[in-house]
Amino acid sequence: MGETFRQLGHLFVQSIPTVIFLFLLAAILDRLFFRPLTGVLKQREEETLGALERARELSATTEAKAKEYEAAFQAARQEVYRLRESDRRAALQEREEILKAEHARSESDLKDAEAALQADTESVKQQLANTTHSLALAVTQVVLGETTLVGPEGGRGR
Repeated sequence: MGETFRQLGHLFVQSIPTVIFLFLLAAILDRLFFRPLTGVLKQREEETLGALERARELSATTEAKAKEYEAAFQAARQEVYRLRESDRRAALQEREEILKAEHARSESDLKDAEAALQADTESVKQQLANTTHSLALAVTQVVLGETTLVGPEGGRGR
């Protein structure tokens, strides 16, 4: 067993330069490779997180603007509906006024026509009365055989 310890001790002494070399290599790799790589990875992570945060902010801003746009669009739509309703009411009121004016004109025309008809009726009655009186005189003369004419006053004339 002593020989084994001696061989182990000899292997240990021979491995010291390799261990020192490995520590030196680890220090050099850490300084030249791992630290810059770690720095780049941290910077990348920070930029990624920053980009994600900016994306969230832009998303929130976009959503707020979309809601604002939708509200403005809804208000504009309500305004259009209000204007349409106002125009419709104005058109209905104008239609009512036109109907009332035409109705009044029709009533006036009807009254004028009734007055003209009444005047024509009176004129025809007067003519009929005159014609009837003349015919009655003519019939009377024919029946009685008289040659004297009776005037409209009911007296005899020559």
